[in-house]
Amino acid sequence: MQSAFEKSISPLGLSFRIWGITQLVFSTLVTALLMQVDVLPDITVVYYVPLISAFLGLPAWLILRIALGLLASSRLNVRSRLDRLRWVIVVLGCGYGLAAGLVLVVLWQQSVTGFLTGFALLNAAFFIGCITQHSVIMAYFHVKPHPTAEARPTPAAIHQEQNRTLKKSYMEQTNKVLYKAIITALLILLLLIPSVFIQNLVQERKSRQAEVVHEVSSRWAAGQTLSGFYLYLPYVVSGTTDSGKPYRIEKQLIVLPEEANVQSVMEPEVRPRSIYKVLLYKSRNVFRGQFRIAPQGDFNLSLVKWQDARLCLNISDIKGIEEKVLVKLQDQQYEMQPGTPETGFGNSGLSLPLASVAEVINGPVSFESVLRLKGSEQLHFLPLAGNSIFTISSPWPSPSFDGSYLPGTREVSDSGFQAKWSFSKANLPFNTYLSDTKFDAGKFGFGITMVQPADQYAKTERSVKYAILVIGLTFSLFFIMEQILKKPVHPVQYVLIGLALTIFYTLLLSISEFLFFDWAYLIAATATIVLITWYVRGHFKSFRTAALLGAVITMLYGFIFVLVRLEDTALLIGSIGLFLILGLAMYGSRKVNWYGNEQQQDQPRLASTE
Repeated sequence: MQSAFEKSISPLGLSFRIWGITQLVFSTLVTALLMQVDVLPDITVVYYVPLISAFLGLPAWLILRIALGLLASSRLNVRSRLDRLRWVIVVLGCGYGLAAGLVLVVLWQQSVTGFLTGFALLNAAFFIGCITQHSVIMAYFHVKPHPTAEARPTPAAIHQEQNRTLKKSYMEQTNKVLYKAIITALLILLLLIPSVFIQNLVQERKSRQAEVVHEVSSRWAAGQTLSGFYLYLPYVVSGTTDSGKPYRIEKQLIVLPEEANVQSVMEPEVRPRSIYKVLLYKSRNVFRGQFRIAPQGDFNLSLVKWQDARLCLNISDIKGIEEKVLVKLQDQQYEMQPGTPETGFGNSGLSLPLASVAEVINGPVSFESVLRLKGSEQLHFLPLAGNSIFTISSPWPSPSFDGSYLPGTREVSDSGFQAKWSFSKANLPFNTYLSDTKFDAGKFGFGITMVQPADQYAKTERSVKYAILVIGLTFSLFFIMEQILKKPVHPVQYVLIGLALTIFYTLLLSISEFLFFDWAYLIAATATIVLITWYVRGHFKSFRTAALLGAVITMLYGFIFVLVRLEDTALLIGSIGLFLILGLAMYGSRKVNWYGNEQQQDQPRLASTE
């Protein structure tokens, strides 16, 4: 007879148990994930996640209620009922998993990662909900046979029972492999969740490095942008209108050099700060050129307000100026003063009042100046001249030429670099006389950025993106090996192996902050491979099997390392590599007896009924 507990279990109560635990687990996981990736506009939104999840999950509860009622009233045996219930749960998990994945795609703006994460979260919640209620489900479907009078079985009944037993054994083995494959696939998706947190950890460490660089740069000097020398000449136009009314208009004219030659030498300095290294520099910049002032429209020198006229040099961060700046005009030296008029060339810099030197501003005016300037990583110039040549050199071996113009000639070697830019009136969209003082010259900037070649965070981030490949192929390999060797691997063991594969990335991230990325990758991969190989040796009791699995995982990590180091050809090499891996997997699994019967037939051989 059934116990009182078994009789008290109803389809409504059991479906509510499974549904409630699934909703609780899913809401908790989604809330933790959204708070971690920081995509919520307001923290109070997390309180609505359980309500929204419960509302959207009501159809699943209704389907479970109907399915449990139909299965309870069916004439199937207990195992068949359980099999059909599992399929209902798998279909619900896949359907809702697709929906959850699409929702996270919209919130997260990452198609693949967001989709797989949502799918994995929902199926993990369903899995936990069913596992926790396993004993209740078994009690619900448990039906004891009623005693009947003994009857001597006939030969036909014996043969029929044998055939039924063979079919049952065949289906049980087939379902066992299928269920194991589904569980393995769900574990692969579930273990992608830690990789999301590792990606966030990489971004956090990268942001911390940027904060340290900014902190040091703010005390030293930021990346510098220099405008070059130019003349700021305000003037007054007066006269009378056609009606005889007098007028007076104040205007400004910016005069750029007709010829300019700039030579810059950068001396890099690497300053350690905590575990990070900040790249700074000192530079010596020599400016030479010549102005040619001629009447332009309503402008001539007699109209200039010399008390407000300036010779200007804009510098983006004047904190980097190391010593006083002298400029030579017509073989006479003058000291530049801080402050510049408002123009589109920058908001800070140095200028020289021209009131005392107005007599030299007549006809061609040559100038020369040396500027010693500190900065961080970047040095840019604005090509403000009719015809100009800019030369930048440094012993730093890893420059990045950026901005609106690339150098015409450059030489880069282990001993440093030298780059040269040439401009003329023909290839610039402005002339040497600018009446618009709001002219935005910043978009014409060019120069170099000294980069540190060991960008461990970018490489680690690329490695984490291949986590699904590493975990998926490793689990697939274990699944095939357990089918070949007939040595089952428990899902808990899959989880432990998956955690070892995941911890590899935290090892890689932490070690690469102290060593070069290549060495960090070697150490982290070696530790992970040794750990998994040792664990496999203990499970399969075979050194040969462990060595084979270790060799395959080693080649897999080597393949990922090659993809991380490549840039332009990573997609091509990765696609070819995946194709070869798939071919090897198909070749290695060609003799696997997926159905579990000895003769590997599509149908079990039934007993004769003769």
